[in-house]
Amino acid sequence: MTKGLFFKAIAKFLIGFVIVAAILFLSAGTLRWPNAWLFLGLLFIPMFIAGIVMMLLDPSLLEKRLNAKETEGEQRTVIALSALMFLAAFVLAGLNFRFKWIELPNWIVFLAAAVFLLAYLMYAEVLRENTYLARTIGVSEGQKVISTGLYGVVRHPMYLATLFLFPAMGLVLGSPISFLILLLYIPLIVKRIKNEEKVLEAELEGYREYETRVKYRLLPFIW
Repeated sequence: MTKGLFFKAIAKFLIGFVIVAAILFLSAGTLRWPNAWLFLGLLFIPMFIAGIVMMLLDPSLLEKRLNAKETEGEQRTVIALSALMFLAAFVLAGLNFRFKWIELPNWIVFLAAAVFLLAYLMYAEVLRENTYLARTIGVSEGQKVISTGLYGVVRHPMYLATLFLFPAMGLVLGSPISFLILLLYIPLIVKRIKNEEKVLEAELEGYREYETRVKYRLLPFIW
């Protein structure tokens, strides 16, 4: 662990928190929004804990997760569209709270929070299984195909976790409108996976053989 990596991680964490909080509370026009505080806690407390664990046990993985500069053109498009999707979802969630358009019962919010946490745990398990996981598409030196654990069920378990994680955000924020917007993540992640697999087939030894053994990309028995 280096001081540079530590300060980079802390800076990115704080900047991310401030940006998300600012979007939510400025849209809502108040800090008195319990759903937003619940969401921020669910999102950033596990993120902070995961960052500390990676920093202590696997700094190289943390460094990969901090690097978000994508080189693939298709992936840059997916990331840009995803950013717009999140921005729209967060702004509309704040406006929904401010103007009381649609109010969800608490049991839906708490159920969504439970789904969010379970998806976060799945995400953490994927990071534990695959230390090659970067935020950008590519093959690192010495990388091997991981086929155990969740990778023996679907080829992209991290994206499966986010398939539950991201749409749940809208419901935690109490906004069915935001939930519907975040469902746009599905076609975006399909596009990302298809492009990622082209890269892996071309550059990662053994990946084509892995595809024949684990047939489903994202959802067992579906796709």
